[in-house]
Amino acid sequence: MPAKKYLRSATTGYPTEQAATVVSTGVTNGGDVVALDDTGRLDSSVLPVGIGADVAILAATEALTAGDFVNVYSNAGAFSARKADASNTGKEAHGYVLAAVTSGANATVYFDGRNTSVTGMTPGPVFLSATNPGKATSTCPTGSGQLQQRIGVAVAATEVNFEAVTPIVLA
Repeated sequence: MPAKKYLRSATTGYPTEQAATVVSTGVTNGGDVVALDDTGRLDSSVLPVGIGADVAILAATEALTAGDFVNVYSNAGAFSARKADASNTGKEAHGYVLAAVTSGANATVYFDGRNTSVTGMTPGPVFLSATNPGKATSTCPTGSGQLQQRIGVAVAATEVNFEAVTPIVLA
């Protein structure tokens, strides 16, 4: 949905229609009137530094689906994101993505808050899956060499309140 418009005073003496700003690009948007985005919320780009979502923009080294839980790692020295995977060590969940990205594209990785892009959740604790990379499950992994990592609590069928804990490597 396009941003709502308002009338502003112009130097021509005629009121001029102007679209409200949804996403800020910085100083050039100083003094703009702000509008809510398509979800009915303020975009984090219009909030003061230190207020809003805890995110990082990282290169995705594989295709990520909206709702995937991700692992932040060093890819030849570059901070990168890939699907988290509890099938073995070194790929624990550090965050999640709300939008799909292709391999090589930049992903916005969220480190706390609600992952609202998941499906099929049941009420209660949620664990990183050992059989479905990037996904959550209500069944705790039990296989030797797998990770047991609680990554939050399902609060709706489509929402996980993300709070990752340090994983345990199973013997």
